[in-house]
Amino acid sequence: MKPRFFSIPSARLADEAWLARGDGLGGPRVAIVGLGMMGREHLRVALLLGRMQIQGVYDEHDASLRRAAREYQQVAQKPLAIYSSLEALCADESVDAYLIATPNFTHSAIFERLMITGKPIFLEKPMATSLIDAQRMVTLAQAYPSFVQLGMQYRFKAQYIEAFHAIRVQKALGTVRTVAMSEYRPPFLNKVGEWNKFNRYSGGTLVEKCCHYFDLMNLAVDGVPTKVYAQGGRAVNFLDFEYEGLSSDIDDHAFVTVNYDNGTLAQFTLNMFSQELYEELVVTGERGRLVASESSSFRSGVGSSAKIQVEVAAHPTYGGTAVTYPKAIESSGHSGATFFEHVAFLAQLEGDIVDAATPAEGFKSLLVASAAQRSLATGKVVLMDEFCAQEQVSWPC
Repeated sequence: MKPRFFSIPSARLADEAWLARGDGLGGPRVAIVGLGMMGREHLRVALLLGRMQIQGVYDEHDASLRRAAREYQQVAQKPLAIYSSLEALCADESVDAYLIATPNFTHSAIFERLMITGKPIFLEKPMATSLIDAQRMVTLAQAYPSFVQLGMQYRFKAQYIEAFHAIRVQKALGTVRTVAMSEYRPPFLNKVGEWNKFNRYSGGTLVEKCCHYFDLMNLAVDGVPTKVYAQGGRAVNFLDFEYEGLSSDIDDHAFVTVNYDNGTLAQFTLNMFSQELYEELVVTGERGRLVASESSSFRSGVGSSAKIQVEVAAHPTYGGTAVTYPKAIESSGHSGATFFEHVAFLAQLEGDIVDAATPAEGFKSLLVASAAQRSLATGKVVLMDEFCAQEQVSWPC
């Protein structure tokens, strides 16, 4: 059995993954549903890794299909196979696994449609925009004959591989007491139909953008969230934005605090009207502090820079160590995290156990994000037991 991702340093992980690349002529045959910005990133990464075959793709948006076909042709030197319908995709018995990268509000319906095949599924985050839909998906996945991997790719950023290696494997901090997570970045990018500018389609900013971070916080704490409080709202972005008669209603900044049943306190800061990208995870325990950070940019040609620092006596990264993935991996998408999501997906197809997010973990991050979104809207503390009862869901599930 190969080691789980958090059990080895990111540099060694990168070396082994790069050496294990293939030529794209063999491996499992994967079909991709959704060729927007994220779907095309998955397509590019699959070609870079070269260890799976793209059996075909499907998208209802012709412009996305045309762009994906051009990009694929340039790299693969062959045409991209396109299914005429979702039904045709499901009927192709030669497909070994599916990857769903459609807009958030379509996830649950497409997921349940593909489940009739009984084949492995990779589902982009967030798993749904409705907690009831998400819990039903968890229940279905628990009885599913194949595995389901959730697209929480930030787990696979170099600094977080190192962070969870230190926290969960080395236990360098001892018992975790506090967690602070932050992201500063420019506004949402343009998406097909501008769905990410509206709460009804995205689930809200704290669901769409921040479920990644709540997943990381949950991993660091390893407890059950009991209370959530959020402040923030709309200050700068898309205040006068309209699309097809609808006015944008997404939030662009927030402070969120989360209490866990083991006494750990966590806090998240979001700002989406910064010029550059910066994110940071700070975890303190009985023995000291860990800081995992990344600087990045949407500007062309500007790469990311990742760092880990574990301020524990005699720890080798006490003074801070750069852990950025090699450029070919780092530049492939989301600072190289998508590359390792694919490595994890392939490892699961081969029967290995990896540290990819499960549907239950995806639901947990969605639950915290949804409670934060509720608190932001009402200005009140959200007690998770009461919130789950109101939403007709349960946790733990």
